[in-house]
Amino acid sequence: MMAAKVLKLISGGLEALLGIPIIGGSIILGLAWTPLAVMLLLHIATLIVSVKNDVKIHGPILGIVTSVVGWIPFVGMTMHIITAVLLLVDGSKQKGE
Repeated sequence: MMAAKVLKLISGGLEALLGIPIIGGSIILGLAWTPLAVMLLLHIATLIVSVKNDVKIHGPILGIVTSVVGWIPFVGMTMHIITAVLLLVDGSKQKGE
């Protein structure tokens, strides 16, 4: 269960970084959209660990959607921010063992 919590907090922090106006877009564009692919893989891993530990999965699922639409200006930024909040709140409330 601790692994799911850690993955949610890490992915939430990275989503928050990508949601910062200008900075997040610069990171994504500067690295040729590679961060979106990396985040997609991270969210899939988080989803798998969350399912195996029987904890909430809505954060990683929204993260997968965000990774797919993250290339759209303003929509991506908004989705990154929403996903970051959801993952960070969920990860912080989750009990770790």
